[in-house]
Amino acid sequence: MLEIRNLHARIAEDGTEIIRGLNLTVRAGEVAAIMGPNGSGKSTLSYILSGREDYEVTEGEILLNGESILELDPAERASKGVFLAFQYPVEIPGVATMQFLKVAMNEQRKARGEEELTTPDFIRRVKDAAAKLQIDQAMLRRPLNVGFSGGEKKRAEILQMALLEPSLCVLDETDSGLDIDALKIVADGVNALKSPDRATIVITHYQRLLDYIIPDTVHVLYKGQIIRSGDKALAHELEANGYADIIGQAA
Repeated sequence: MLEIRNLHARIAEDGTEIIRGLNLTVRAGEVAAIMGPNGSGKSTLSYILSGREDYEVTEGEILLNGESILELDPAERASKGVFLAFQYPVEIPGVATMQFLKVAMNEQRKARGEEELTTPDFIRRVKDAAAKLQIDQAMLRRPLNVGFSGGEKKRAEILQMALLEPSLCVLDETDSGLDIDALKIVADGVNALKSPDRATIVITHYQRLLDYIIPDTVHVLYKGQIIRSGDKALAHELEANGYADIIGQAA
């Protein structure tokens, strides 16, 4: 599904290199967790995958289903099935949540050569998906993310993910700021989207999220490189011992 080969990337504004020769493979149907200390490049990797213009790729490849996406802008990557759930979703005053969802869904459908949804079909799909995430209908009538709590913002993003049906889901510290109840709801929403045709990357500092979203693989990112990979047991090792030993072994 996703193949990253010898990726090097820097901040466009000042040339600071953040990603330094990163290699990563995520297969269809797989949930891959990426963990690492602050400043290791986790969020930067998520931004680069989504096509954020603040970063410049200087070397390497990013292949999605065998096709390079490096020359595609964020909208084109989204149409190819890339979805990024932000650590801190932004508020967009003046943009109704339902209108945003309808435009986003129909744009995705057009990109896939499908017909636009009728209004009744669209409303039915949103209501069904919202109910599974315990999203109140009144919340859907508000401007996008405006006045939402941290948990509501994260649930709104998982709702978007459920409706857009991406092939590659990238969750950037989606557990940030969530209490345990909200965490379980969000995790259940992510788990419900697991599919043999979909890959998921979960970026997190903490093992606790991985108690609810069980990863197939765990990768430790440090100074812009994957320095160790393993199964879910690696996340428990990091929780118990921290990163120092693994970083020392890689040095």
